[in-house]
Amino acid sequence: MNTRALSFTSALLGTMLLAAFWGAPAPLAQSRRVDDAALKAAGVTGDEWLTYGLAQSETRFSPLKDINASNVKRLAAAWSYDVGSGGGGQEATPLMWNGTIYGITNWSVVFAVDAKTGKERWRWDPEVNQTTVRSKICCGVVNRGLAIYNGMVIAPAIDGRLLALDAETGRVRWEARVAYPQDHYTLTMAPRIAKGKVIIGASGGDRPTRGFFAAFDAGTGHLAWRFYTVPGDPSKPFENAAMKKAAATWDGEWWKLGGGGAVWDGLAYDADADLIYVGTGNAEPWAQPLRTVTPKDNLYVCSILAVSASTGELKWHYQVVPGDIWDFDSVQHLILADLTGNVPGGRPRKVIMQANKNGFFYVLDRLTGEFISAGPFSRVTWAKGIDQKTGRPMVNAAAYYGTEPISISPGGGGAHNWSPMSFNPATGLVYIPTSTMNSFTYAAEGTYNPRPGVMTGTVRPMPAATRPSPPAIGPDPLGDSGPRGALVAWDPVAQTTRWRMPGGGGIGGGTLTTAGNLVFQSINDGRLVAYSADKGEKLAEIQTGLRSGMGPPITFRVDGKQYVALMGGVGAAAQGGNAGPGNQPTPFSPKLLTFVLDGTLVPAPQTAQ
Repeated sequence: MNTRALSFTSALLGTMLLAAFWGAPAPLAQSRRVDDAALKAAGVTGDEWLTYGLAQSETRFSPLKDINASNVKRLAAAWSYDVGSGGGGQEATPLMWNGTIYGITNWSVVFAVDAKTGKERWRWDPEVNQTTVRSKICCGVVNRGLAIYNGMVIAPAIDGRLLALDAETGRVRWEARVAYPQDHYTLTMAPRIAKGKVIIGASGGDRPTRGFFAAFDAGTGHLAWRFYTVPGDPSKPFENAAMKKAAATWDGEWWKLGGGGAVWDGLAYDADADLIYVGTGNAEPWAQPLRTVTPKDNLYVCSILAVSASTGELKWHYQVVPGDIWDFDSVQHLILADLTGNVPGGRPRKVIMQANKNGFFYVLDRLTGEFISAGPFSRVTWAKGIDQKTGRPMVNAAAYYGTEPISISPGGGGAHNWSPMSFNPATGLVYIPTSTMNSFTYAAEGTYNPRPGVMTGTVRPMPAATRPSPPAIGPDPLGDSGPRGALVAWDPVAQTTRWRMPGGGGIGGGTLTTAGNLVFQSINDGRLVAYSADKGEKLAEIQTGLRSGMGPPITFRVDGKQYVALMGGVGAAAQGGNAGPGNQPTPFSPKLLTFVLDGTLVPAPQTAQ
């Protein structure tokens, strides 16, 4: 007899009986309120993980050091929780507050479990119509996370709804409509909180959509403001001055195809400056001749934007890839930091940093948008470099394509995609999950022929290249074949690699760094690896058994013990399903795994589907 399972089942039945008797789960222990002040201070103690990037600066740096370079080899699983039936990768970053881990899994199912034991507190299913929505999803049945605010868990449903759930019971407090899947939009990014507002963008950049992000009142769910990232029909009034300016960088009838510029991942907030920073996605369709008459910059695709949290007014923009034709979304993880040392300009700078899909690492002044520096952290052939005076890319003329196929690096998958990086202020390094050799063969359709699942205007399946690739710059790839994934420790001041270790890539898993001189990396083959943050020495490796669909790790402390937690596994994917790039179905349910020093649970999954 499995006494552990029997004990868990008995405890769960007892909890269910109490819930049925009282009409709700037992209230959680009292804890300080998660308001604007608490979020501004998030990550200072490291005891809880209150927002997607641990802090509003999105550094994913924890000051905890109970687990450190000297003892991390003792890390082992403490408990495991089945998060659901699956169907896609587990891209979400769980949150931990008030002794409870809150997570979101495939089809936007939200759950709350005891952070110390893994015992379920509540579970809520938005009951997405999977049959009708599945075909509208671009790149995987996934969600990247939640937000917590004033006793509520804010959850994005992949079908375009935004919901506030009671943190104690899981009951819905309010519901808002962000977008509709009928219009090819879905919600996959983690919402953030800024000045009492929930900030969320919509996926759909490889579909005929017009990109936007919006702010909703966190107390009521009412729309506060919406900012479009590309202009609409110029025969109608522009929403604001930014759209009027952007329209001058387009021509033809671009608005009939949407324009692109989806906001589906990177977001940060500087409360002192009252600025929200977002990255915007690729232009749509990819091939520029199919969307405009003449080559232009096409603002604000592939850009980093800073807008007022109060009003949604654009304060500055920096366009990373003007006139994008390579699917170089600039939505990757954004990190805010204060850099010192030999910073260009010779003075400490408040910066925003991004390891872009296009293979370059960017450092900008986050108050003004001024370009500071950029350098290649992966193999690059589309550009010769970045003009260090203007910040514009020096594009290889051969990288522009028409109907004749050419292979370009990086490709649409990117040198760095959604996998979270992290920044350690003690080492001054950024830890980037990187595909060191990524490429795609581009060829434009002779006539734009959008059809279900193929709406980018490029030839599919990918053709063989008939033109030679442009010359390459950047670090040599690791290994001999494949994407050659690596964890790259990048010096953002010197714009150079300090160390790198093989494993992982720009899609899948992610990183976390701590004051214990550690970097944790989850890798899509199921491994959790710990390195020394300063030198990159491998200190521990755990094979979780989850095999695929790995999400990024978090860390927190309960009753004096530091834990590390992550989600992973895919489960069964429906016929014609969309598990996401690089993910494979697994013969077991996706899991939430939590680790502690000298843990005793063997983490091999046991639940068959």
